[in-house]
Amino acid sequence: MTPILQAAESATCGQPDKLCDVIVENILDHILADDRFARVDLDAIATRGMIHLAGEITTRSYVHLEAMTRRILAEVGYIDPETQFVAGSVAVVALIGEQSPEIALVVDNKGAGNQCVCVGYATYEMEKIGMAGDYVPFAQWLAHRLTRRLEGVQFHDGFKTLYPDGTSQVVVEYAGGVPVRVLDAAIACHHSRALPLERVRERLRDEVIEPVLAALPAGLVADTRRRANHAGPFTVGGPAADLGQSARKGVSDAYGTACAFGGSSAVGKDPTKTDRAALYMSRYLAKNLVAAGFADRAEVSLIYVLGEGAPISVQVNTFGTGREPDARLADKLTRAVDLTCAGIVEHLQLRKVRYAPFACGGYFGRTELDAPWERLDLKNALTTGHS
Repeated sequence: MTPILQAAESATCGQPDKLCDVIVENILDHILADDRFARVDLDAIATRGMIHLAGEITTRSYVHLEAMTRRILAEVGYIDPETQFVAGSVAVVALIGEQSPEIALVVDNKGAGNQCVCVGYATYEMEKIGMAGDYVPFAQWLAHRLTRRLEGVQFHDGFKTLYPDGTSQVVVEYAGGVPVRVLDAAIACHHSRALPLERVRERLRDEVIEPVLAALPAGLVADTRRRANHAGPFTVGGPAADLGQSARKGVSDAYGTACAFGGSSAVGKDPTKTDRAALYMSRYLAKNLVAAGFADRAEVSLIYVLGEGAPISVQVNTFGTGREPDARLADKLTRAVDLTCAGIVEHLQLRKVRYAPFACGGYFGRTELDAPWERLDLKNALTTGHS
């Protein structure tokens, strides 16, 4: 039988695309903390010596965009001139307008402010191998664990020799719907020219890869290939080497290759944007289906068109693991929750969420952040048929 492989990747907060996500999500949080009804759709681009901010913001709040951007850059670790991208000297250019009054009217009338397809997913695979995975795919979970560990090492280093730009990638073999082997675990990290490549590789293996793999069941990692800066020196990194753009890491923010990806991005958008609200609701629905015992895996797709309140389609795919027909499960979800964008914002209390903590490390399975879309309070309603 041909082995089934899943791949997943993750990035540190200093990786150029993720850096842009961190900037716009922090700006969003600052605005919503002062004006929870603000309308925000903000993007960022990071390039050599410059941050561009562009989008639409309608608010009574004030934010000093340049000062906040510089502060975030310093917190992420862009403080060494050798990176050629330093918080204190980067130019910040902002091109901001207000939300279109026509779109604003649609949202005020509780219609979807844009068209989108959002996919949520949950799986019991990690629990089946004795791990507490909170219903997320193991491959994506592991990729995020590696980059979080890398960020801790970078921070402990003071960003003096290991710089903020870093990524991980894993390849996992599955059998019978559960992970059986980690085939490959790779880390890449931007580093100082003063640190020899072999020393970099040694540190990444000993301080990042090995501690993460050591916490896994031994059978999963017995023959895992460890790669640390496998391509060679990584002395030119960050936005000085690669253009960064917000909202480009949607697959790794979600579920990796474990399920379909709708294509919409939540980054930089206030919760009235269907991209954000429906992305979280689809996860909430899928997770509660699996937790309630209706399936071992579930994918929930919500499709919206501009101006319509409710989704025009609610679909469930349980990949043959469902205890009831998928169409019946979709009907249960439709009856259990108000799936209009306004209803989602209210049900999940999305105006009260701080979004910046989710900018790195993924949106889902983050039990330490108490995300409302991770709650399991819908299980009873799905089981009894009462909301």
